[in-house]
Amino acid sequence: MGRKQADSQYGRFTLLVLFLIAAVFCCMAYRSFSVAFKGSGDAFSVGSRTRLASDAKDEEENGCCRGIEHLELWGDAVKWGSEFKVNSSEECCKACQEMCSGDDGPCLCDSWVFCGDREACGSRFGECWLKKQKDTLDPDRRDSGDKVIWTSGLVFGRGEGIVNLKTEYGIAHVKLLPECAPHSIAYILELLALTHCAGCQFYRAESRGNSWDAQGNHIEHAPFGPPFALIQGTLEVQGTIFKDIPLEACPTIKRGSIAWVGSGPEFFISLANHNEWRKPYTVFGYVLPEDMEMIEKIAQLPTIPDVWSNVKVSVLERPVPLRFIRMKKSP
Repeated sequence: MGRKQADSQYGRFTLLVLFLIAAVFCCMAYRSFSVAFKGSGDAFSVGSRTRLASDAKDEEENGCCRGIEHLELWGDAVKWGSEFKVNSSEECCKACQEMCSGDDGPCLCDSWVFCGDREACGSRFGECWLKKQKDTLDPDRRDSGDKVIWTSGLVFGRGEGIVNLKTEYGIAHVKLLPECAPHSIAYILELLALTHCAGCQFYRAESRGNSWDAQGNHIEHAPFGPPFALIQGTLEVQGTIFKDIPLEACPTIKRGSIAWVGSGPEFFISLANHNEWRKPYTVFGYVLPEDMEMIEKIAQLPTIPDVWSNVKVSVLERPVPLRFIRMKKSP
């Protein structure tokens, strides 16, 4: 016996209502897990999702070892590539890391050069040169450009590759991560060489509010913002043309992480562990834990409410100029 027409219409109406309820719920969920970042004249929202725990663990335990293609770094050789060949730039990088893993002194290797183009390298294919720079924050660049057959990278050991992030509210020590974000670090090293950084500033500040504790851990059942527990700024120097930085290593954002918004020059420093965010942010350094107090101080400065991509944000009443500078050497 066929179903009555009225029953059929009632069923379709019920399905429609359930669909609308589900759609509204999804929109609300997305809104509650959204964070907005504003770039140079652009604004965009990034929906957040919990990462698979296994993916995050693998990424953080295995680490990363990257370099820059078409770049040849010079320096004193500690292992000659003519006598040491490997299968990939990552293997070459890790060979350098292995000479920089102790706690009993400076790294024996802080830079590496690899020839990985079989056709262009010819008999030199696979050569891995391990080197020592006179100054790791000002590495000796032999050559760069499309015709250069080499891939090169830096390795910063324990206590090395630390620079000062200076503001009027104090100095925070920042550990740079060249093995994970070599292109990003190349740009930061360019900033170190400048006598000024006009235009570099923080312009957004949002505290941890009641959503994250002092260690950056999310408080159960609390919202994920706003406020979003971060300070945001730009590293674009006035009078220069900023070249977009490619997406590099994107680990989970932790308290103290420093990452680009998109391809830069906008960046942010996180005040919390944002496990709820996706991972489209290149992390190129982190603030040492003992210096997070200065970052928290900026997050507490007076702000003006604003709305970016339908998300409420807090903009500083007065931007805070900043600059990356080298640490003074001990006498």
